[in-house]
Amino acid sequence: MDARFNMFDNEIAMKFFKRFANAGMVIQQSPLPKSTQELVSLRASQINGCGWCIDMHTKEAAAAGETAVRLHLVAAWRESSVFTEAERAALALAEEGTRLADAHQGVSDETWAQVRKHYDDDQVAALVSLVALINAANRLAVIVHQQGGSYQPGMFAAAFD
Repeated sequence: MDARFNMFDNEIAMKFFKRFANAGMVIQQSPLPKSTQELVSLRASQINGCGWCIDMHTKEAAAAGETAVRLHLVAAWRESSVFTEAERAALALAEEGTRLADAHQGVSDETWAQVRKHYDDDQVAALVSLVALINAANRLAVIVHQQGGSYQPGMFAAAFD
């Protein structure tokens, strides 16, 4: 499958991506742990079938020191013992926030209570924003068939400096 459209060669798309990257920087600079940010982004990307984003967040997480075991188990986080309770709350929020149409209530009260138990207001703001942002990124890449496999850690940071 070839990409339908090269968003990186289009002036309007690149203007949009620069602003999108700026929104991402707000989250990256927040007190939400970097490992949590990458795990949440990876899980939402798995659900959405976004090869580009799975590639990116797996490689960024590994470059930041995340273990292969944890990266391999993100898709089955409920059936694994390698994630903290806080990370489990964030992963549950990522799943429920990604699959909004699958439940009439969106994010459950139980999941929200777990998120509030483990994260302060600034971290919650970053986490909710991250779930929204990664879902938007997934949709952009999936719509144009942006392929995974070529991403290099730090690639976007260098492109948008």
